[in-house]
Amino acid sequence: MQAGDFTQLANKYSKYRPGYCETVIQAMLGILNKPINQIKFVDVGAGTGIWTRQFFKHGCQTAIAIEPNDAMRTMGIQANEQLNITWLPGSAEYTQLADHCADLVTMASSFHWADFHLATNEFYRILKPQGHFAILWNPRYFENNPLLQEIENHIIQLQPDMKRISSGKSKHVDQLANQLLSCPLFEDRIHIEGFHTVRLAIDEYIGVWESVNDVRSQLGESNFREFIRFVHDKIKGYTAIDCTYQTRAWIFRRK
Repeated sequence: MQAGDFTQLANKYSKYRPGYCETVIQAMLGILNKPINQIKFVDVGAGTGIWTRQFFKHGCQTAIAIEPNDAMRTMGIQANEQLNITWLPGSAEYTQLADHCADLVTMASSFHWADFHLATNEFYRILKPQGHFAILWNPRYFENNPLLQEIENHIIQLQPDMKRISSGKSKHVDQLANQLLSCPLFEDRIHIEGFHTVRLAIDEYIGVWESVNDVRSQLGESNFREFIRFVHDKIKGYTAIDCTYQTRAWIFRRK
């Protein structure tokens, strides 16, 4: 599987991926300088619309979801057809949107795939003056759960030199946030974190793992299937798994 290509994963991604911490969304709403029903909201790298939908339901009138992958975008359209969300092809580097059309641009669990300089210049272009740009991730928080720690550690046993790209707790994500801190296009960085716990049935827990690209593409298909067998073995006898997710968000204002 190619890194960053979610074509084969779109169905499971839409079906099993968790949402984001509601407390973080409430904090974000308090930072924005307009009522939510007046916000021109653009979600870039929208995937199947998990974050797009969750934020939209707080009172947006309209939204634009930009997603380059055809399979992911198709799944997003199907999963959100009752909402006033316009789905468009495009990328972080080239949204195809007009200048100064957005009050809020977000990238949820996707900014790590973008070209930093091309994307930040594109977001500066489409944002209105004093508009906001937010990046966020929702990695698993497993440090307080020995079972989930053992499962995560098995990935390193399979490939000791693995460097996680998409994990919201990776050094790469922290580096991106620090790069934005010194980016001359944006100011007033605010960092927000929140936690929420989801009880997953066994098929849902396995489905979350089978929707990942970063680990799978780095392990290779043979090692990944071995990892899934290991997970099945470790959770044998369980009927559900309580998974805590840590939403990490950074919000910047356009100069």
